[in-house]
Amino acid sequence: MAIAKAERLMNLALCLMNTRRPLSKRELRESVEAYREAWQSGSEDAFNRMFERDKDDLRELGLVIDVDENTLDGEAGYLARRDRNRLPEIALDAEEAAALSLAAKVWQQARLSGAASGALQKLRAAGVPFTEDGVEGRTALEPYIPAREAAFEPLLLAARDRRPVAFDYRKAGAAATEPRSVEPWALECWRGHWYLAGWDRDRAAVRVFRLSRITGKVRSRSAAFTAPVPEHVDVRAYVATFAGEGATASATVRLRRGAGFPLRTKALATRQLDADWDELEIPYGHGLGANLAEYGPDLVVLAPEELRAEVIDRLRAVAGLAPAAGQSGPADSTVEAAEGA
Repeated sequence: MAIAKAERLMNLALCLMNTRRPLSKRELRESVEAYREAWQSGSEDAFNRMFERDKDDLRELGLVIDVDENTLDGEAGYLARRDRNRLPEIALDAEEAAALSLAAKVWQQARLSGAASGALQKLRAAGVPFTEDGVEGRTALEPYIPAREAAFEPLLLAARDRRPVAFDYRKAGAAATEPRSVEPWALECWRGHWYLAGWDRDRAAVRVFRLSRITGKVRSRSAAFTAPVPEHVDVRAYVATFAGEGATASATVRLRRGAGFPLRTKALATRQLDADWDELEIPYGHGLGANLAEYGPDLVVLAPEELRAEVIDRLRAVAGLAPAAGQSGPADSTVEAAEGA
Protein backbone atom coordinates (compact mmCIF):
# COMPACT_ATOMS: atom_id res chain seq x y z
CA MET A 1 0.00 0.00 0.00
CA ALA A 2 1.43 3.38 -1.06
CA ILE A 3 2.33 5.70 1.82
CA ALA A 4 1.18 9.31 1.61
CA LYS A 5 3.89 11.85 0.83
CA ALA A 6 3.15 13.90 3.95
CA GLU A 7 3.74 10.84 6.14
CA ARG A 8 6.92 10.01 4.22
CA LEU A 9 8.30 13.53 4.70
CA MET A 10 7.44 13.45 8.39
CA ASN A 11 9.22 10.10 8.86
CA LEU A 12 12.30 11.38 7.04
CA ALA A 13 12.37 14.58 9.12
CA LEU A 14 12.09 12.56 12.36
CA CYS A 15 14.97 10.33 11.32
CA LEU A 16 17.21 13.27 10.44
CA MET A 17 16.40 15.21 13.61
CA ASN A 18 16.71 12.30 16.05
CA THR A 19 20.09 10.95 15.01
CA ARG A 20 23.38 11.85 16.68
CA ARG A 21 25.45 11.05 13.60
CA PRO A 22 24.92 11.45 9.86
CA LEU A 23 22.80 8.68 8.30
CA SER A 24 23.64 7.32 4.87
CA LYS A 25 20.99 6.78 2.20
CA ARG A 26 21.21 3.04 2.86
CA GLU A 27 20.39 3.58 6.55
CA LEU A 28 17.54 5.95 5.71
CA ARG A 29 16.21 3.44 3.21
CA GLU A 30 16.03 0.83 5.95
CA SER A 31 14.48 3.24 8.49
CA VAL A 32 11.75 4.86 6.36
CA GLU A 33 9.07 2.38 5.33
CA ALA A 34 8.21 4.12 2.05
CA TYR A 35 11.86 3.99 0.93
CA ARG A 36 12.12 0.35 1.91
CA GLU A 37 9.04 -0.47 -0.15
CA ALA A 38 10.41 1.40 -3.16
CA TRP A 39 13.74 -0.41 -2.92
CA GLN A 40 12.13 -3.82 -2.42
CA SER A 41 10.10 -3.29 -5.58
CA GLY A 42 13.41 -3.69 -7.40
CA SER A 43 14.08 -0.07 -8.41
CA GLU A 44 17.13 1.56 -6.86
CA ASP A 45 16.65 4.56 -9.15
CA ALA A 46 13.06 5.03 -7.94
CA PHE A 47 14.28 5.17 -4.34
CA ASN A 48 17.06 7.65 -5.19
CA ARG A 49 14.68 9.98 -7.04
CA MET A 50 12.13 9.79 -4.20
CA PHE A 51 14.77 10.57 -1.57
CA GLU A 52 16.24 13.53 -3.49
CA ARG A 53 12.78 15.04 -4.03
CA ASP A 54 11.87 14.61 -0.36
CA LYS A 55 15.17 16.11 0.78
CA ASP A 56 14.59 19.16 -1.43
CA ASP A 57 11.00 19.50 -0.19
CA LEU A 58 12.09 19.46 3.45
CA ARG A 59 14.71 22.12 2.77
CA GLU A 60 12.11 24.25 1.01
CA LEU A 61 9.92 23.93 4.10
CA GLY A 62 12.76 25.35 6.17
CA LEU A 63 14.53 22.27 7.57
CA VAL A 64 18.31 22.71 7.60
CA ILE A 65 19.87 19.42 6.44
CA ASP A 66 23.65 19.02 6.72
CA VAL A 67 25.67 16.62 4.60
CA ASP A 68 28.67 14.99 6.33
CA GLU A 69 30.62 11.80 5.85
CA ASN A 70 29.06 8.73 7.45
CA THR A 71 31.79 7.30 9.71
CA LEU A 72 30.49 3.72 9.40
CA ASP A 73 30.67 3.21 5.65
CA GLY A 74 32.40 6.34 4.34
CA GLU A 75 29.37 7.46 2.29
CA ALA A 76 27.70 10.83 2.42
CA GLY A 77 25.48 11.13 5.48
CA TYR A 78 22.56 13.39 6.32
CA LEU A 79 21.29 14.89 9.58
CA ALA A 80 19.27 17.87 10.80
CA ARG A 81 20.98 19.27 13.88
CA ARG A 82 18.57 20.45 16.55
CA ASP A 83 20.53 23.61 17.31
CA ARG A 84 20.19 24.70 13.68
CA ASN A 85 16.49 23.85 13.46
CA ARG A 86 15.25 25.62 16.57
CA LEU A 87 13.03 28.68 16.31
CA PRO A 88 14.13 31.74 18.27
CA GLU A 89 12.14 32.77 21.31
CA ILE A 90 8.78 34.25 20.31
CA ALA A 91 8.30 37.75 21.72
CA LEU A 92 5.18 39.63 20.62
CA ASP A 93 3.85 42.84 22.07
CA ALA A 94 0.16 43.29 22.83
CA GLU A 95 -0.63 44.86 19.44
CA GLU A 96 1.07 42.04 17.49
CA ALA A 97 -0.68 39.43 19.62
CA ALA A 98 -4.04 41.11 18.96
CA ALA A 99 -3.38 41.10 15.22
CA LEU A 100 -2.60 37.36 15.25
CA SER A 101 -5.68 36.64 17.34
CA LEU A 102 -7.87 38.59 14.93
CA ALA A 103 -6.33 36.83 11.93
CA ALA A 104 -7.10 33.45 13.49
CA LYS A 105 -10.74 34.46 13.96
CA VAL A 106 -11.05 34.96 10.19
CA TRP A 107 -10.73 31.18 9.89
CA GLN A 108 -13.48 30.37 12.40
CA GLN A 109 -15.81 29.19 9.65
CA ALA A 110 -13.15 27.86 7.28
CA ARG A 111 -11.31 24.58 6.91
CA LEU A 112 -8.21 25.79 8.78
CA SER A 113 -10.08 26.78 11.94
CA GLY A 114 -8.54 23.88 13.88
CA ALA A 115 -5.01 24.76 12.79
CA ALA A 116 -5.53 28.42 13.66
CA SER A 117 -6.82 27.56 17.14
CA GLY A 118 -3.92 25.18 17.69
CA ALA A 119 -1.42 27.87 16.71
CA LEU A 120 -2.89 30.28 19.26
CA GLN A 121 -2.67 27.61 21.97
CA LYS A 122 1.02 27.11 21.19
CA LEU A 123 1.64 30.85 21.35
CA ARG A 124 -0.08 31.01 24.74
CA ALA A 125 2.12 28.17 25.96
CA ALA A 126 5.16 30.15 24.80
CA GLY A 127 4.12 33.08 26.98
CA VAL A 128 2.41 35.33 24.41
CA PRO A 129 -0.19 37.47 26.28
CA PHE A 130 -3.36 35.89 24.94
CA THR A 131 -6.48 35.29 26.99
CA GLU A 132 -9.71 33.56 25.99
CA ASP A 133 -11.32 36.93 25.28
CA GLY A 134 -8.46 38.64 23.46
CA VAL A 135 -5.24 40.25 24.65
CA GLU A 136 -4.36 40.20 28.32
CA GLY A 137 -4.99 43.50 30.04
CA ARG A 138 -7.41 44.78 27.38
CA THR A 139 -11.13 45.17 28.07
CA ALA A 140 -12.25 46.74 24.80
CA LEU A 141 -14.95 45.40 22.48
CA GLU A 142 -13.75 42.30 20.66
CA PRO A 143 -13.18 42.91 16.94
CA TYR A 144 -14.70 40.44 14.51
CA ILE A 145 -14.04 39.87 10.82
CA PRO A 146 -16.70 37.72 9.12
CA ALA A 147 -15.73 35.28 6.38
CA ARG A 148 -19.08 33.74 5.55
CA GLU A 149 -18.82 33.76 1.76
CA ALA A 150 -18.26 30.33 0.24
CA ALA A 151 -15.81 31.91 -2.22
CA PHE A 152 -13.47 33.07 0.56
CA GLU A 153 -11.44 29.92 1.10
CA PRO A 154 -10.99 28.77 -2.53
CA LEU A 155 -9.97 32.30 -3.54
CA LEU A 156 -7.51 32.62 -0.67
CA LEU A 157 -5.91 29.28 -1.56
CA ALA A 158 -5.82 30.19 -5.27
CA ALA A 159 -4.11 33.51 -4.48
CA ARG A 160 -1.58 31.69 -2.31
CA ASP A 161 -0.85 29.06 -4.97
CA ARG A 162 -0.98 31.52 -7.89
CA ARG A 163 -3.77 29.61 -9.67
CA PRO A 164 -6.22 31.37 -12.04
CA VAL A 165 -9.92 30.97 -11.23
CA ALA A 166 -13.27 31.40 -12.92
CA PHE A 167 -16.58 32.33 -11.32
CA ASP A 168 -19.93 33.91 -12.06
CA TYR A 169 -20.23 37.49 -10.86
CA ARG A 170 -23.19 39.84 -10.43
CA LYS A 171 -22.37 43.52 -10.70
CA ALA A 172 -24.04 46.00 -8.38
CA GLY A 173 -27.44 46.88 -9.77
CA ALA A 174 -27.37 44.05 -12.34
CA ALA A 175 -30.03 41.35 -12.43
CA ALA A 176 -27.94 38.72 -14.22
CA THR A 177 -24.47 37.27 -13.62
CA GLU A 178 -21.59 37.05 -16.05
CA PRO A 179 -18.61 34.67 -16.16
CA ARG A 180 -15.27 36.14 -15.10
CA SER A 181 -11.77 34.72 -15.51
CA VAL A 182 -9.39 36.15 -12.92
CA GLU A 183 -5.82 35.80 -11.70
CA PRO A 184 -6.31 36.36 -7.93
CA TRP A 185 -3.72 38.48 -6.13
CA ALA A 186 -5.01 39.15 -2.61
CA LEU A 187 -8.12 39.42 -0.44
CA GLU A 188 -8.92 42.01 2.19
CA CYS A 189 -11.84 42.97 4.40
CA TRP A 190 -12.94 46.59 4.01
CA ARG A 191 -15.93 48.18 5.73
CA GLY A 192 -17.46 44.80 6.57
CA HIS A 193 -17.08 43.25 3.11
CA TRP A 194 -14.42 40.95 1.63
CA TYR A 195 -12.87 41.99 -1.68
CA LEU A 196 -10.61 40.22 -4.18
CA ALA A 197 -8.08 42.17 -6.24
CA GLY A 198 -6.60 40.57 -9.32
CA TRP A 199 -6.06 40.60 -13.05
CA ASP A 200 -9.24 40.28 -15.11
CA ARG A 201 -8.22 38.30 -18.19
CA ASP A 202 -11.29 39.21 -20.23
CA ARG A 203 -10.76 42.96 -19.70
CA ALA A 204 -6.95 42.82 -19.55
CA ALA A 205 -6.98 45.12 -16.53
CA VAL A 206 -6.89 45.19 -12.73
CA ARG A 207 -10.31 44.66 -11.17
CA VAL A 208 -11.75 44.23 -7.67
CA PHE A 209 -14.63 41.89 -6.84
CA ARG A 210 -16.84 41.82 -3.78
CA LEU A 211 -17.11 38.22 -2.61
CA SER A 212 -20.78 38.52 -1.70
CA ARG A 213 -21.55 39.07 -5.40
CA ILE A 214 -19.85 35.84 -6.51
CA THR A 215 -22.45 33.18 -7.25
CA GLY A 216 -21.91 29.44 -7.53
CA LYS A 217 -18.56 27.70 -7.12
CA VAL A 218 -15.13 29.16 -7.70
CA ARG A 219 -13.48 26.99 -10.36
CA SER A 220 -9.69 26.56 -10.49
CA ARG A 221 -7.77 26.70 -13.76
CA SER A 222 -4.49 24.91 -14.43
CA ALA A 223 -2.81 27.58 -16.59
CA ALA A 224 -0.18 29.90 -15.14
CA PHE A 225 -0.63 33.62 -14.48
CA THR A 226 -0.27 35.81 -17.57
CA ALA A 227 0.20 39.16 -15.79
CA PRO A 228 2.92 40.08 -13.25
CA VAL A 229 1.81 40.22 -9.62
CA PRO A 230 2.72 43.49 -7.85
CA GLU A 231 5.12 43.18 -4.92
CA HIS A 232 2.53 44.82 -2.69
CA VAL A 233 -1.20 44.51 -3.38
CA ASP A 234 -3.22 47.14 -1.51
CA VAL A 235 -6.75 45.80 -1.94
CA ARG A 236 -8.28 48.71 -0.05
CA ALA A 237 -6.62 51.19 -2.38
CA TYR A 238 -8.03 49.37 -5.40
CA VAL A 239 -11.50 49.27 -3.84
CA ALA A 240 -11.32 52.95 -2.94
CA THR A 241 -10.29 53.81 -6.50
CA PHE A 242 -13.19 51.89 -7.99
CA ALA A 243 -15.55 53.45 -5.43
CA GLY A 244 -14.57 56.96 -6.46
CA GLU A 245 -12.45 57.78 -3.42
CA GLY A 246 -9.49 60.01 -4.04
CA ALA A 247 -11.03 61.29 -7.28
CA THR A 248 -10.48 64.88 -8.39
CA ALA A 249 -14.01 65.33 -9.80
CA SER A 250 -17.16 65.55 -7.70
CA ALA A 251 -20.83 64.60 -8.00
CA THR A 252 -23.95 66.10 -6.46
CA VAL A 253 -26.63 63.79 -5.04
CA ARG A 254 -29.84 64.13 -3.05
CA LEU A 255 -29.91 61.71 -0.11
CA ARG A 256 -32.83 60.85 2.15
CA ARG A 257 -32.43 61.95 5.76
CA GLY A 258 -31.41 59.08 8.05
CA ALA A 259 -30.00 56.98 5.16
CA GLY A 260 -26.66 56.45 3.43
CA PHE A 261 -24.35 56.92 6.41
CA PRO A 262 -21.28 55.39 4.61
CA LEU A 263 -21.80 57.93 1.83
CA ARG A 264 -22.13 60.80 4.28
CA THR A 265 -18.73 60.03 5.85
CA LYS A 266 -16.92 60.89 2.59
CA ALA A 267 -19.06 63.86 1.57
CA LEU A 268 -17.15 67.01 0.66
CA ALA A 269 -20.12 69.19 1.58
CA THR A 270 -23.64 68.63 2.96
CA ARG A 271 -26.65 70.92 3.16
CA GLN A 272 -30.23 70.29 4.23
CA LEU A 273 -32.86 70.69 1.51
CA ASP A 274 -35.98 70.01 3.55
CA ALA A 275 -37.25 67.75 6.32
CA ASP A 276 -36.72 64.61 4.17
CA TRP A 277 -33.69 65.25 1.93
CA ASP A 278 -30.09 66.44 2.11
CA GLU A 279 -27.83 67.46 -0.76
CA LEU A 280 -24.29 66.05 -0.76
CA GLU A 281 -21.20 66.76 -2.82
CA ILE A 282 -19.14 63.56 -3.03
CA PRO A 283 -15.90 62.46 -4.79
CA TYR A 284 -16.62 61.13 -8.28
CA GLY A 285 -14.50 58.40 -9.82
CA HIS A 286 -14.67 55.08 -11.62
CA GLY A 287 -17.24 52.68 -10.14
CA LEU A 288 -19.22 55.30 -8.25
CA GLY A 289 -22.39 54.56 -10.25
CA ALA A 290 -22.49 50.97 -9.03
CA ASN A 291 -22.02 52.15 -5.46
CA LEU A 292 -24.78 54.74 -5.67
CA ALA A 293 -27.26 52.34 -7.26
CA GLU A 294 -27.20 50.26 -4.06
CA TYR A 295 -29.00 53.07 -2.20
CA GLY A 296 -32.07 52.62 -4.42
CA PRO A 297 -34.93 55.04 -3.70
CA ASP A 298 -32.98 56.78 -0.93
CA LEU A 299 -30.73 58.58 -3.40
CA VAL A 300 -31.16 60.78 -6.50
CA VAL A 301 -28.17 61.80 -8.65
CA LEU A 302 -28.34 65.47 -9.64
CA ALA A 303 -25.02 65.86 -11.49
CA PRO A 304 -23.06 65.08 -13.56
CA GLU A 305 -25.51 63.91 -16.19
CA GLU A 306 -23.52 60.82 -17.27
CA LEU A 307 -23.46 59.54 -13.69
CA ARG A 308 -27.20 60.18 -13.35
CA ALA A 309 -27.85 58.24 -16.57
CA GLU A 310 -25.68 55.33 -15.43
CA VAL A 311 -27.45 55.02 -12.06
CA ILE A 312 -30.90 55.18 -13.66
CA ASP A 313 -29.94 52.46 -16.16
CA ARG A 314 -28.67 50.25 -13.34
CA LEU A 315 -31.91 50.70 -11.40
CA ARG A 316 -33.95 49.94 -14.52
CA ALA A 317 -31.95 46.74 -14.99
CA VAL A 318 -32.76 45.63 -11.44
CA ALA A 319 -36.44 46.33 -12.10
CA GLY A 320 -36.29 44.31 -15.33
CA LEU A 321 -36.82 47.38 -17.53
CA ALA A 322 -34.98 48.23 -20.74
CA PRO A 323 -32.27 50.92 -20.55
CA ALA A 324 -33.54 54.43 -21.09
CA ALA A 325 -33.03 55.74 -24.63
CA GLY A 326 -30.26 58.35 -24.78
CA GLN A 327 -29.43 60.60 -21.87
CA SER A 328 -31.92 60.68 -19.03
CA GLY A 329 -33.60 64.04 -18.50
CA PRO A 330 -34.53 65.62 -15.19
CA ALA A 331 -36.67 63.38 -13.04
CA ASP A 332 -38.14 63.73 -9.59
CA SER A 333 -37.49 61.34 -6.71
CA THR A 334 -40.82 59.57 -7.22
CA VAL A 335 -39.87 58.33 -10.69
CA GLU A 336 -36.43 57.09 -9.64
CA ALA A 337 -37.86 55.48 -6.50
CA ALA A 338 -40.30 53.51 -8.65
CA GLU A 339 -37.52 52.36 -10.98
CA GLY A 340 -35.38 51.26 -8.03
CA ALA A 341 -38.13 49.29 -6.29
